Amino acid sequence: MSLASLAEVRCAHPFALLGWQKADKGWLIRVYLPKARAVEVLSFDDSSWGLMDEDKSVPGVFTLQLPRKRKTELYKLKVTQGQYQYELLDPYQFKDEAFYAVHYVHMRPENLYSQLGAQIISLQLGKKTHKATRFAVYAPHASAVSLIGDMNDWDGRCHPMERTQCGHWVLVLPQVGEGVRYKYEIKDASGHLLPHKADPLAFAAEQYPSHASLVFDHSKYQWQDSDWLQREHLPYQSPMSIYEVHLGSWRTHADGSPLTYPELATSLIPYVKDLGYTHIELLPVMEHPYSGSWGYQPLGLFAATSRFGTPDQFKAFVDACHQAGIGVILDWVPAHFPEDGHGLARFDGGHLYEYADPRRGWHPDWNSCIYDYGKDYVRQFLVASALYWLDHFHIDGLRVDAVASMLYLDYSREHGEWIPNVDGGNHNYEAISLLKWLNQEVYAQFPKAITIAEESTSFHGVSRPVDLGGLGFGFKWNMGWMNDSLRYISKDPAYRKFHHNDLTFSMVYAFSENFILPLSHDEVVHGKGSILNKMPGDEWQQAANLRAYYAFMFAHPGKKLNFMGNEFGQGTEWNHNQALPWFLLDFEKHRGVQQLVRDLNYTYRRCAPLHQLDHEPAGFAWIEHQDADHSTLSFKRYSKAGEVLYVVCNYTPVPRPAYLLDVEQHGDYEVILNSDSSYYWGSNYPVGSHLSASQGVYSPGWQLQLDLPPLSTLYLRRRLS
Repeated sequence: MSLASLAEVRCAHPFALLGWQKADKGWLIRVYLPKARAVEVLSFDDSSWGLMDEDKSVPGVFTLQLPRKRKTELYKLKVTQGQYQYELLDPYQFKDEAFYAVHYVHMRPENLYSQLGAQIISLQLGKKTHKATRFAVYAPHASAVSLIGDMNDWDGRCHPMERTQCGHWVLVLPQVGEGVRYKYEIKDASGHLLPHKADPLAFAAEQYPSHASLVFDHSKYQWQDSDWLQREHLPYQSPMSIYEVHLGSWRTHADGSPLTYPELATSLIPYVKDLGYTHIELLPVMEHPYSGSWGYQPLGLFAATSRFGTPDQFKAFVDACHQAGIGVILDWVPAHFPEDGHGLARFDGGHLYEYADPRRGWHPDWNSCIYDYGKDYVRQFLVASALYWLDHFHIDGLRVDAVASMLYLDYSREHGEWIPNVDGGNHNYEAISLLKWLNQEVYAQFPKAITIAEESTSFHGVSRPVDLGGLGFGFKWNMGWMNDSLRYISKDPAYRKFHHNDLTFSMVYAFSENFILPLSHDEVVHGKGSILNKMPGDEWQQAANLRAYYAFMFAHPGKKLNFMGNEFGQGTEWNHNQALPWFLLDFEKHRGVQQLVRDLNYTYRRCAPLHQLDHEPAGFAWIEHQDADHSTLSFKRYSKAGEVLYVVCNYTPVPRPAYLLDVEQHGDYEVILNSDSSYYWGSNYPVGSHLSASQGVYSPGWQLQLDLPPLSTLYLRRRLS
């Protein structure tokens, strides 16, 4: 390899040319500083070893011959550049330290985020220990890679990286620390220069227009959530009510700018706690170039977006959630990524991260690239990302986006637009294998974490353990319940009797998976309107329908999820460019909806029958589910100890006097929640002053006679003596 390769930025093995080099007589030191006028070599006690000679054939190459029999101590450089002088530690004297980065990378996925990217390390320099940054990037198709950034004025000639046998490129820079901006200048296999690339494993990044990666030190933050981490963990038997949030539009400043992580900690967390939610779920906070994607087109799978602050500020937000008793779930996107020039697409000139064939590697729905789940490095990269958020940010769960698009090769594709698997079918065996491995790693390393699949098909065993033939997720969104129930509640009450099955069919499969009932952001965008505006009728009926529907949701088996704004009956469709319309809480109707959601959350949390057997058939029984003509239904929820909660729904604007409800025991009963209460802007229709069970008139056993309010859901239980 010639010295000219340095100036031509095509040197793949700079350690063979730079730093200490064996010479005919002793050793020499060679450096390449294309902007330097003169260079002097110093020892660490500042004694001079001599001025270096500049190579006449390759300007910028400086050499000092030393009459030594072997390579000895570390050295410094005094560089004269223009009118200025500065001291420099030559990175090319730290070969062993650079190669250390990739010794164990392929052994475990977590080694990727502990070894690759920009890692702050310690170097023993003389009698002192100094901080340095070790850079390592995987680019097996590249012919040359240079580190560029603040440390070298973004000049690709200054810091060529060393290629390892396994395709990683490494370099240690002793005088580079936290906050320094950097990227990689990469040439493809043919020597063509690619767009400057951000670090795929960067821990922090700048926004547009630079999209530069930032060196970040993860070791500084001191966590205060030990009590939370040591809590009892019974996810299936415990209440889980999730508040889904887009951080950029929950609230904003007067000028429209978003709140920061610290500001969200002081405003969002108390709000969520007051309303009784158990968890916050954040739309992806992984760094993404386009805000309009809401985070679902991420490129920085290891970087919390800098839109709202630093990684440590995001850690503090999570920490504050935990100290308030609130879990944090992140949406995570392993299904696809955008093809922005600074990102993963054709990262090193080849199809490193994505399938090469567009019939597998291009997603028609989102105009984005699809990860190649068959490549070992890509699999390690994705699993490492998942583990990273649980490890460094103490995240409690990952909701995996667009799982169905990963499972099926023909997802959103017409005949001839996809490639069958080896058996001729449409299942993506590589993605299925990846998801199983992901869940096994998460639950093995972080037993108190949960994984949640957004999966909209009937794929078998999404939330069943891998060793029982499932994908291994802890939970799955119940998209069937969401679609059917919203279709039902959107009908005019006069026609609901013809669609009664939409409300009851979910119980046919309710226990086939560990379900979460979602009313997510997807239901309030793209012309779908808000949840409130899906409701038929006049203003009062719309609000009454919404309240009755929410109460039904909280009584139905499955954990709960509601998108921000739903909790106070937002009237307009969600707009990510604007804050939620908080002024609506000036009106009694919207305060009433919010108060109902608050009471539903607290009732759900303290009432064991509503959550303890969410995923077991023993936790539910119909009382009457065939009264389509009157659009009523009733059912029971049970706790492990046999406590019973009775739920009655009336989905017409007509009261149902003298309604007979079968109960299991005699005695007095009380209504513990009534969605028609005046507290919630309801009509306060009298249910009955004294609810006492009597011998059944038309059926054996005991019955209550009550008056059902219009468009309402009631929760009842036996009064304890």
